[in-house]
Amino acid sequence: MKPIVFKDFLEFKTTKGKELPTGNWYTITQQMINDFANATLDKQWIHVDEQRAAKESPFKKTVAHGFMSVAMISKLLEEAFTIKSVKMGLNYGLNKVRFPNPVPVDSELRMHTIVKEIEDLANNGIKVTFACTIEIKGQEKPACVADFLAALYE
Repeated sequence: MKPIVFKDFLEFKTTKGKELPTGNWYTITQQMINDFANATLDKQWIHVDEQRAAKESPFKKTVAHGFMSVAMISKLLEEAFTIKSVKMGLNYGLNKVRFPNPVPVDSELRMHTIVKEIEDLANNGIKVTFACTIEIKGQEKPACVADFLAALYE
């Protein structure tokens, strides 16, 4: 998928209330889960112990951390759009984060995004609220639903 390219904030502001392109599928590997566990120090067996998960977990395999899907939002947004005039972007926060469905290892994820709000910020910036839904291939319920806020500066 090619991202939508916008010249500047003025052009980007026309997307308010609209959906951005749906992202590519990403396979969630055990190595990714292990790396996230090491980075966050959350090494609960349901994430990292493949043998125990096969025996004791209702999913019969390890599952990714819920916060791992949230952590992927920035990267997944990069694939949906680009604003040529942006010099810097910052994560601003999250609203209404939910994890309706676990993500078993080897699941494929992609994101659907709607530009919910765009507000002006000082210093030639905008604060954008994205309504993000991270879909699991073949599952009715998503992995994650969140409003993600980003501060972008020209």
